[in-house]
Amino acid sequence: MRLPNNTPGRIPRRDATALCYNHDSETQPERPNPMQNDNWLTDRVAFLKALKSRTDQQELLVLLAEKSDRSALEDRKLATLVKAEKAALRAAKARQDAARMINADRKAEADAERKARDHEMYQAAGLLSLAGLVDKKTGKPTVDRGELLGALLGLAKVPPDDQRRGEWKRAGDALLAAPPRSAD
Repeated sequence: MRLPNNTPGRIPRRDATALCYNHDSETQPERPNPMQNDNWLTDRVAFLKALKSRTDQQELLVLLAEKSDRSALEDRKLATLVKAEKAALRAAKARQDAARMINADRKAEADAERKARDHEMYQAAGLLSLAGLVDKKTGKPTVDRGELLGALLGLAKVPPDDQRRGEWKRAGDALLAAPPRSAD
């Protein structure tokens, strides 16, 4: 049920609008300064001022944030610039996170390759130990280092199709297939 406009207790429409939007600047409460209420903006402006160079957007953000008598339009511009700056920070953080993730993947791959290489090196050292050329307890060669290296250089010079290589392979395969010996 609608009340007529002249019913007591009812505020006419134009008067209700006037109550909501009082354009009298003397009775209007002063707009709060975003710089006083927003620690993020204060900190960000201090950070931006310390930069050697700023973008035009950042420059305008600093100017508007420091301005004490902003118009309503300038307040809207400042709010938009703050949103844009926060979005830029989120984007930069996302790029850093992505780069960190990619670098972690690369590091994990490099670590896996290094571990595989180290494993092969230990396996080769184990072969020298099986042959009795390296002491299993100390890890030191049982023969003179120069003599051991000279023998390995001689092995490297033997052609792949040499008959001696076949004999060495048969002897080595037999030792690798044999059950492990007890430690000396």
